[in-house]
Formats: sequence, structure tokens, C-alpha cells
Amino acid sequence: MDLFGDERAEHEPPAYAPLAARMRPQSFDEFVGQTHLVGPGTLLRRAIEADRVGSVILYGPPGSGKTALAHVIATVTESRFVAISAVTSNVAALKQLAADAANRVRQSGRRTTLFLDEIHRFNKAQQDVLLPLVEQGVLTLIGATTYNPFFYLNAALVSRSKILPLRPLDDEAIRTIVRRTLADPERGLGRVRIELADEALEHIIAVSDGDARKALNALEIASLSTLPRADGTVVVGRAAIEESIQRKAVVYDRDGDQHYDTASAFIKSMRGSDPDAALYWLAKMLEAGEDPRFIARRIVIAAAEDVGNADPHALGVATAAFQAVDFVGMPEAQIPLAQAVIYVATAPKSNSAVVAINKAREAVRDEKTREVPVHLRDASYAGAKQLGHGEGYQYAHEFEGHIVEQEYVPNGERFYVPSDQGYERRIAERLEVWRAALAARRVKQAEGER
Repeated sequence: MDLFGDERAEHEPPAYAPLAARMRPQSFDEFVGQTHLVGPGTLLRRAIEADRVGSVILYGPPGSGKTALAHVIATVTESRFVAISAVTSNVAALKQLAADAANRVRQSGRRTTLFLDEIHRFNKAQQDVLLPLVEQGVLTLIGATTYNPFFYLNAALVSRSKILPLRPLDDEAIRTIVRRTLADPERGLGRVRIELADEALEHIIAVSDGDARKALNALEIASLSTLPRADGTVVVGRAAIEESIQRKAVVYDRDGDQHYDTASAFIKSMRGSDPDAALYWLAKMLEAGEDPRFIARRIVIAAAEDVGNADPHALGVATAAFQAVDFVGMPEAQIPLAQAVIYVATAPKSNSAVVAINKAREAVRDEKTREVPVHLRDASYAGAKQLGHGEGYQYAHEFEGHIVEQEYVPNGERFYVPSDQGYERRIAERLEVWRAALAARRVKQAEGER
């Protein structure tokens, strides 16, 4: 189960190992990227070089250097370094490893560092086994995961570890890794004369999405599948790279950070009236295979929450797009989805409906429940008149302007305050006209009573 070998990862990957595995860095001098964590002089790098790193969780997207960083730590630490994968391991293996680690400390004083790849695949019970081992110092844990540890790991385990977020590698980092691989005659492709066209390199950078493993896989396939020229030179152009990659795989998880973060950016772009950004996030979700009904629901919510009565048609457009998803299906459903996204993003904005319902619900929760006024109660059933239900009710349509002043809720207060945006400005004006007319009637009635 040891990913790096039997003793401290000292053995090089075999010649038949994938290029990405062979090019895994052996020291900080070879490590590329993540300078915010392990750049020269950073606290983590000093701790690693002093062999005092402590338990950490490396959290980041594929190919960002989690396993590579663990490999570097393995070459630095004086402790016994063991690497396993949560995909193939179990509780029994962990307990045996812990027993071996405890014996090692007693017999030689040598500590054990455990690199646990895909740690999120351990269930809660398996993670619980790690807790006492980390607490007692039997093991120094280095976990690696592409999933948010605050969601997928036990809170107790997270609190006993440093969470180190890795970022996708930037363009210059991918460029450096590719060029170093082409020049390395031992682990890389330096023994073969390879000419990588500039446009091919830029295409690798563009489609790798900050994933070094994806970049090296594409380079390896393209270089191995391209026939050399008469002089032995392998010329790798953009076409070879495109054929090797075929189609860019969008970095996206249907139930993790990418899902929620992308949906959040999508909603906030519509709210922020940026149709181009909203369309980009829509396209990303569609390309990644997101459920279009999930997307449609987000548009409906945004139409009500962020547009509201500033443009009442927005909700109708969004709802129609939702219905079209089931009626039309993909891929054509992307068109009504895009139409709805553009409409919501470019519509005038108001959140007054959200504010109003929140205030009303707060009043219901926190105040004494108000009784329905007797004149508003249901008077349609036998015996209702004996209870006085409906007595004194005034039918609004019988009055001027189709409005009448009467108590609709005890101790009435204003929950809805229309904004000055779009159609809601007209709603605000209408309410002011009604309130002024009712006030005038009150004055007239008071004068008549004198």
C-alpha cells in the first residue's frame, strides 16, 4: 500500500511509470508553485526543513502538487515515512500501522509520518481511528484531498491539523514544468530530441487548467505518438497536443466545492448585472454535465430574490426556462437557459420581496400571534354569522379607487418597502397615491363628524 516505497520514498519510480510520476520533485529546488505555502522563508517550508511540520491536510484541485509536496517532505523528514491511499486502505491496516509506529517509537525513538492520499474517502468511523494516533503523537498525519476538509472530515481531526489550501498552478508554473521535463534526460524526455511548438505549449497550458499531471500526460502521449523526422527529432505541434487531449475536462465536482462555488459565482453574477460573467458560469456548469434543472432552479430563485417586482416579467421568463428544460431537453435547452440568464442579469434589481417576507416571518416568530380580525374571517359556512364572522367587512370594489380603509391585520406595520428600481417605482407611486387618498378620506370624515 506504500505509494513511495518501503523506506522514506528513497526509490525512484520505475522507468515504465507515467511521466508525471517520474517527474515528481525530489526537493524544494524542484518543487514548482504554491509559493504562498512553501516559498523561500515561509513558515511551512521552515517547519518542513526543520522536520517539525506537524499534522497537516493538503487541500487543493488535482495536479496542484499535493502528492508532490508529500514526496518532498518524505525526502526531508528523519521519521519513518509511510504513504497509503484511503481508496485501498481500511481500519485494520490503520491499526496495524499504528501498532508498528508505537513499537518503533519504543524501540528506536523514531517517529512515523503517514501520508494518507484521498483522505476524504475514509468514512467518519475510519477517521475516528486517526484521532488518538494524531493526539498522542504516534503518527504525524499528512492528508491529501481534493474535497473541502471542513465538509468531509471530522471536525475533531480538522482542529488537530493545519489546513493548507493549494491553488491551481499558474501558467508560468506549468510552462516551467513542461520545459524542465523536456530537458531532463533521466526522468523526463531529455534523451529524445523534442521540439515543442510554442503554440502547442500554450495549448497545453490553456487546457491543463493548472493541473501539472494533465499537462505532462498530454505531453507524454503527444511525444510518444509522433513519428520522428529523418534526423531523429520529434516535432510536436498543436495538432498533436489537441489530439492527445481530445477534449478539455472541466474541473468540477457535482457535490463538492466546484459545484457550490460555481453556482455561487453564477448567482452573484446575475445579481451583479453582469450577463457575460453569468453566461460563462452557465457554460462551465453545462460543459461539466451539471443537471440543467438545478441551473434552472437557481435562475428562478434569482428572478424572485434579486429582480422581484423591479421587473415582474423576470420570474415568468425564468419559470418558462425551467419548464423548457424538461420539455425540450439538452442540448437545445441551453438556449432558453441562456435567454433567462441574460434577462435576469440585465433586469433592474430589487430585493424588497426578500426583505419583506423576512420581516413578516420575524414578526410571526418573535411577537404575540395576532388574531384574524372578525370582519375578515370566513363567513361562508352555516353558523358563521352567529359568531359575527364577516360583520362590518367593506368590499373594496364598492369604493372609489377600489380601496377602502379597514383593519387587515392588528397593529399593522409596513413590511414591504418598494425600491426606486424599474417597475417597482410605479408600485411605490401607486401606494403613495392610495395612502394619500385614504388620508384625505379620513380628514373629510372627521370634518363631517364635527
